[in-house]
Amino acid sequence: MSGCPFSGGPGHRRDGGAPEPAAAAGPPASDGPPAAGDSANRGLSRLGMSRRGLLSLAGAGGAGAVAGLAAGFLGHDAVEAAAALAAAAPPAAPEDIVPFHGDRQAGIVTPAQDRLHIAAFDVVTEDRAELLRLLKDWTAAAAAMTAGRSTGSSGAVDGPYDAPPEDTGETLDLGAGKLTLTFGFGAGLFEKDGKARFGLDGRRPDALIDLPHFPGDDLQPGRTGGDIVVQACADDPQVAVHAIRNLARIGFGQTRVRWSQLGFGRTSSTSRAQTTPRNLFGFKDGTSNLKAEDTALLDEHVWAGPGTRQGEAWMAGGTYLVARRIRMHIEIWDRTSLREQEGLIGRTKGSGAPLSGGAEFTSPNFDITGSGGEPLIPLDAHVRLAHSSRNDGVKMLRRGYNYTDGSDGLGHLDAGLFFIAFVTDPRTHYVPMQLAMAKEDTLALEYLKHTGSGLFAVPPGTAAGGFIGEGLFA
Repeated sequence: MSGCPFSGGPGHRRDGGAPEPAAAAGPPASDGPPAAGDSANRGLSRLGMSRRGLLSLAGAGGAGAVAGLAAGFLGHDAVEAAAALAAAAPPAAPEDIVPFHGDRQAGIVTPAQDRLHIAAFDVVTEDRAELLRLLKDWTAAAAAMTAGRSTGSSGAVDGPYDAPPEDTGETLDLGAGKLTLTFGFGAGLFEKDGKARFGLDGRRPDALIDLPHFPGDDLQPGRTGGDIVVQACADDPQVAVHAIRNLARIGFGQTRVRWSQLGFGRTSSTSRAQTTPRNLFGFKDGTSNLKAEDTALLDEHVWAGPGTRQGEAWMAGGTYLVARRIRMHIEIWDRTSLREQEGLIGRTKGSGAPLSGGAEFTSPNFDITGSGGEPLIPLDAHVRLAHSSRNDGVKMLRRGYNYTDGSDGLGHLDAGLFFIAFVTDPRTHYVPMQLAMAKEDTLALEYLKHTGSGLFAVPPGTAAGGFIGEGLFA
């Protein structure tokens, strides 16, 4: 069941500073001495340091460092206020930070966070230099946000008072939230209307195919495709939303959002340290998912090689992201008996054990029969059809999320699974399995509808000083 939308998997979820506007003329509020905070702020201004800069220093060196600075430079009347500011600063939490730079992009084998905001962008400029500048700006912003910092040199509050801030500011009081940002390139970045774009003729990998229209697909153009995808995962939904929002702001004029999706409650685990989550059908999901610890299997099934042509060597060490928005027919499912639900999945709803017996992680035995000679795991069970033994040994690294987008206007929930999988080659590791399941899987035929789709080439990671996809443009 590795790689299929509902196979059950390990991971139980928890389920200087800008000037202030001039004050109105009038008598002072009191005829006493100025407040210590006012004195501290004036002292900081003399040093060319903002209050935010002081708090940053507090995070790096603690309250003692700030108090020492205040005593040496601001005067004793500001020491108490400076120390209070430092004490109010949130402590540094490196365990909340997933490094952005590295040989491979974060957000793939990183232990799956609980929240998702993914967006696909269309590139509207045709200027290669503008695209490169955008990718460099996005790289700088991604490195800052994943480290818990604001974007831009002045952030949300320290820039010119009469200009828009360089960061939208909704995460000023939040940590990094284990934010990861993963970037991928769609086919539309390489060619448009049959013509190569951005000097990338011959650079599109052979594996970056146009996904076929699978039986039963009801794809909506506004939820399908895109030139660049950005997957933001975090433990705090506001951190994930902030990341995509700021990248969209930075890309204004060069890109526009084609589609986006919010997700909650991961539907798979990418580490053995995580327990198994459940999807909106109530079943454990992703039991047989590949894990970060499965390094040999990741090399075989997830990480891409250099390809067969010189023009695609830039993908070595990268991977391919398959995205599918799968709507669940929640109301029909909720009126289905427990016996039929378990038969459709091929697992028990409580423990997640295969119907052939054992516990959750027991390998399913498809040969065991019950009374009347019928197999304990039905022939059309999702677990059977998605199992690697039925798909030439193929596995994938899933990283999907539940979603709910209100109702459809008919009183039905618009809810389901936003399926995300990383594979070494979609031609061998996704398309054949999905074609088979779209024809034979009763669960897919009667209870699911695919409404959005995308395939993206995810390049390897970025070194400090480099930028996203640098190898593609070399």
